[in-house]
Amino acid sequence: MSERADVRGPATRRRRTTLTGGGGGGAAAVKQANGSKVNGEGGKRIQCPAKIKTDVEVQRYSNNNGKMSKEMPEQQLTNSPRKQGSAVEDISDRLSCHVLQESLLSSASGYSNYRGILNWCVVMLVLSNARLFLENIIKYGILVDPIQVVSLFLKDPYSWPAACLIIVSNVFILAALYIERRLTVGTISKTTGQLLHIFNLTSVLIFPTATILSVTSITPVGGVLSLGVYTVLFLKLYSYQDTNRWCREIRQAKAKRLTRSYSCPSVAQSNGSEVHSHVSYPGNLTHRDMYYFVFAPTLCYQLNFPRSPRIRKRFLIRRLFEMFFLMQLLVGLIQQWMVPTIQNSMKPLQEMNFSRMVERLLKLAVPNHLIWLIFFYWFFHSSMNFVAELLQFGDREFYRDWWNSETVTYFWANWNIPVHKWCLRHFYKPMLKRGTNKFLAQTVVFFLSAFFHEYLVSVPLKMFRLWAFMGMMAQVPLAWFVGRFLNGNYGNAAVWISLIIGQPVAVLMYFHDYYVIHYGSTT
Repeated sequence: MSERADVRGPATRRRRTTLTGGGGGGAAAVKQANGSKVNGEGGKRIQCPAKIKTDVEVQRYSNNNGKMSKEMPEQQLTNSPRKQGSAVEDISDRLSCHVLQESLLSSASGYSNYRGILNWCVVMLVLSNARLFLENIIKYGILVDPIQVVSLFLKDPYSWPAACLIIVSNVFILAALYIERRLTVGTISKTTGQLLHIFNLTSVLIFPTATILSVTSITPVGGVLSLGVYTVLFLKLYSYQDTNRWCREIRQAKAKRLTRSYSCPSVAQSNGSEVHSHVSYPGNLTHRDMYYFVFAPTLCYQLNFPRSPRIRKRFLIRRLFEMFFLMQLLVGLIQQWMVPTIQNSMKPLQEMNFSRMVERLLKLAVPNHLIWLIFFYWFFHSSMNFVAELLQFGDREFYRDWWNSETVTYFWANWNIPVHKWCLRHFYKPMLKRGTNKFLAQTVVFFLSAFFHEYLVSVPLKMFRLWAFMGMMAQVPLAWFVGRFLNGNYGNAAVWISLIIGQPVAVLMYFHDYYVIHYGSTT
């Protein structure tokens, strides 16, 4: 039989082993059923690997003179099927060390544990930013100045126009409450109430604008802060009058029972909600209810909010510590990193040196994006959770996993949940119910967002350049392109690039125009 047959023998049939004791040389010849021999005198060995185990056992039972000291047990001379199979598997493992498989970094492998690579990216990010920060310190020295921060809010320490403007907002809050009370008792008609609400909401946007543009002592930072408060108040009061109108319609339809689903999509109440009294319309039209909604971290009004059972003091202290620490970090990064980079970008912009402009843009992208991420955590996690815990507000979903966004639409729907809920509840769904096309409704929502972005930037800076407005409206074609041509990781990369590059472009444009308007004549 050929050598090939010898090799295949162990896998195809069982062998019967016969031992023959030898003299003088102490050699044992082992004859097998397949006809191969083993010569103890150093002769030629023709044997398949499956015989190795039998040879070892024979040697264990042979004495120094080459003769068998005792007869081998029959059960050890003949391999059992289990031992035979184990030997075959062992030899098969030795003969076969390759299997059909993909490389780990190939998409077909299905491998997804990249924790080590993620840690490497974090280490490289920390090292590269540490080098940039050290270079900044060596070049400019320490630029962090807490006193300068105060001057950003106040020009005169004895005059606080932005704070006074925020205090005046109580007038519009109480006006909305009293209009609803008059509508409930029927003192004014439905049409009159709607006109009064429209006038009140319009005044919420126009009054602070006129004040900021006319009062020269209001700084840009103070203007942004006060306008931000009035913008949030506008969205809250709009939701307040809308929800109470729905409740009046239900009341007029003689509904037997008012539930939370009338004012907001049903949400499971928290464990502590039973300790707070259940309010029904018009019992909600009180100062306490109104001001709870004004300070609550939400833009959508409902009669009964989910409430947490108690205030967790440790949780509250941690969020408060984060607020103070991250605020100091934000101010330090802006003063030390952002401001010098922006100031050094003015000359390339004035000379229209394209390559230097791109270099400054990329240099500004890193600190700008880092500051934006810190601000997101400071506002949407630390600050809003602090307020929610203080007020025992139960709904803490202020953001979702926007960092995994594979489309631009998913990002804008998940990074700011309070605004998204407001747009969905009071703007987008009502338009769909009126028969508006879905794409047109989305475009109108982006238009509304673009208006408020421009409103919060142009009015405090007292100049109108529409950079923020155009940046937001550019999200519409970008969302269409990413959703149509990019999927998975490519879509996620496109979203990150738009965030990292888009914001510094707007920052440079506004700073350049502001610098030219206010300091161009002196340079």
